[in-house]
Amino acid sequence: MRLSGMITAVDAHAGGEPGRVIVGGVLDVPGSSMHDKRLYLEAHADGLRKRMLREPRGYPGLCCNLILPPTRPEADAGFVIMEQTDYPPMSGSNTICVTTVLLETGMVPMREPVTDLVLEAPAGLIHVRAEVANAKVRSVTFRNVPAFCVRLDADLEVRQLGTLKVDVAYGGMFYVIADATALGLRLTPDEGREIVRMGEMIKAAAREQLPVSHPLQPGVIGYSVAQLSGPPHGDGADMRNAVVISTGVFDWERPDSWTGVLDRSACGTGTCARMAVLHARGQLGLGQPFRHEGILGTTFIGSLIEETRVGDYPAIVPTLTGSAWITGISQYVLDAEDPFPEGYTVGDLWANGTL
Repeated sequence: MRLSGMITAVDAHAGGEPGRVIVGGVLDVPGSSMHDKRLYLEAHADGLRKRMLREPRGYPGLCCNLILPPTRPEADAGFVIMEQTDYPPMSGSNTICVTTVLLETGMVPMREPVTDLVLEAPAGLIHVRAEVANAKVRSVTFRNVPAFCVRLDADLEVRQLGTLKVDVAYGGMFYVIADATALGLRLTPDEGREIVRMGEMIKAAAREQLPVSHPLQPGVIGYSVAQLSGPPHGDGADMRNAVVISTGVFDWERPDSWTGVLDRSACGTGTCARMAVLHARGQLGLGQPFRHEGILGTTFIGSLIEETRVGDYPAIVPTLTGSAWITGISQYVLDAEDPFPEGYTVGDLWANGTL
């Protein structure tokens, strides 16, 4: 047996959203910043993402994070986020998973009752505060990159759905946000297939009609996520949302070929984007807690701590709080004779799957 490319990973989830964290097997990646390392992986080493996220080592709902040495002296660690179709510049649930793994495995020293650390994400430096008790990370609060609203109540023509009013906002990645109630959805787990179908159609229409790009980060363009937003189901939340993450390319000529999965958590960057929209409407003030629930009823708590600007856009600086739990530690290897070194997708799980 000839094995190579051994990868050590810790699996975790934040609010139900799985976030695999690669802690060994990749020493470093070329690039003078974490953003540059993200671009290098995408252009020259995408096989790692495919190997870890596709079958037989992964599955459609999985995210993965690669821990790397930071390029900024003030950072304790760097990480690159890998999802099914792209490399998001930032992710809330993945940041919570990464922080929990770094501290609970001892890669970064843990101090009780509070551990402060700085992480370098492709989107920039992320200041993190972890509440710690009995060697367990109880909660993670991080100061996200500035979030901003791009469009409010924009008209979006979506085949089969008609004309929708949508908002567009950035919370670490770009979101197109639609009203779930207007689409006849309550955002419950049994509606998962319909939520994904509608979300993929809305996302595809937004790519065509409402192009977006980050004013300060070239290459951060377009939508990989859509958010359907509605009223909460319980007393412990202010709103409920379901975020649709693509696992392939939507084909308008095959409208039933939707390909995506739901974020199992309340979605960290999606919560920040939602808060940017609410603030732009005058419905959420600085320092006001915002309790956001996801499809499973788990919640993240957000807050806006200051106003700023990103290019020409008025922006806000959000914080987000959530918890993660480690579920396993694994080592993944590559057999020299493995016919699927970069994994595969099959249409029973991945919609328009390809080998």
